[in-house]
Amino acid sequence: MACASCTSSDGSPRGCKNNGTCGTDSCNKLTVFDWLANMQLPSGQAPYDLVEVRFKNSRKEYFRNTEGLPLKIGDIVATEAKSGHDIGQVTLTGELVRFQLKKKKIKEDSETFSKIYRIANQNDIDKWQAARDREAEVQKRAREMAIFLRLEMKISDVEFQGDGSKATFYYTAESRVDFRQLIKDMAQAFSVRIEMRQIGLRQEASRLGGVGSCGRELCCSTWLTDFRSVSTAAARYQQLSLNPQKLAGQCGKLKCCLNFELDAYRKALKNFPRTETKLHTEKGIAVCQKVDIFKGHMWYAYKGEWMNWHLLSNEQANEIIRMNKANEPVASLEDFVLDLPVKNEEKVFENVVGQDSLNRFDRPKRRKNNAKKRKQNSRNRNRNRQPKASQKNE
Repeated sequence: MACASCTSSDGSPRGCKNNGTCGTDSCNKLTVFDWLANMQLPSGQAPYDLVEVRFKNSRKEYFRNTEGLPLKIGDIVATEAKSGHDIGQVTLTGELVRFQLKKKKIKEDSETFSKIYRIANQNDIDKWQAARDREAEVQKRAREMAIFLRLEMKISDVEFQGDGSKATFYYTAESRVDFRQLIKDMAQAFSVRIEMRQIGLRQEASRLGGVGSCGRELCCSTWLTDFRSVSTAAARYQQLSLNPQKLAGQCGKLKCCLNFELDAYRKALKNFPRTETKLHTEKGIAVCQKVDIFKGHMWYAYKGEWMNWHLLSNEQANEIIRMNKANEPVASLEDFVLDLPVKNEEKVFENVVGQDSLNRFDRPKRRKNNAKKRKQNSRNRNRNRQPKASQKNE
């Protein structure tokens, strides 16, 4: 199910050569790499009959290939729906589907799986494409109806069934919404069966997609399938400032990527003392000011001397804490301070972009009006000389 900008007349994707990151529709959303594609089944073993099919955006479902169709990844198929049929793209076949079912804790012997009717013909693709072309206009009119009825909801996406007989409206709302009148108005205006489906803010960002602050596509719309809870403790472990504008993603919630490196930070912090633990010395009490987790450095300052920081390693800080607990005297932090070698490296700048020299702005600029002033002065001198010459002639 390639987007409209890279689909040929027969329905097979031509390829936009953007590696699935065109950003115009649903290319390469939640794609699973088939690492068993070059493997052949043992003789006498039938292929796995369950197939993974993806529909608009990130919606995926599993269907049984009861007809034994020779399906491969990328085929457009007509699948069974509650009424009529739907059109989707095959995204995974074979034994990897079994692994996906185990990962999502879906029973293989369940009777709830629908079946695949056939490989979609040109008539099916034309109807499906015509229904997809209506979605933008239908979504706009549905939002206008919701605003007219003063419903506190946001219709974020509309998905038509492959045969165009049903439309699913995905919306977000903070509280319960009575949309019975809205359904009546939309059914009368669009002449299709209406289904309203409420989703969360993270699911909305997953369906719509976008580009994050890192410059890459959103993880939830490309590969992330489970939305684990993210707390501000993850930001505290990573020494990040608790700025909601920087820590929040496009969904308005805390970024999922805060959990990606959390285990590495927690493992590294096991060898560090607690930052609120104070170091008692004969010179005074020292308080932790800063921690560099991966270098293993800690900076302490005496009370009343907050501008003078002393660098210690995490082992030295633990040793001082052990001595404090054993009531052993500690003279001062200066006895444990690390002496880091100072590197005096001369920075050499190179003209890597083919522009002028980097010190071109250091040269004194010549005033452009110097030449004009010289010409004006010479003209004034000539004018002053002309009357004297005329007097001599008289």
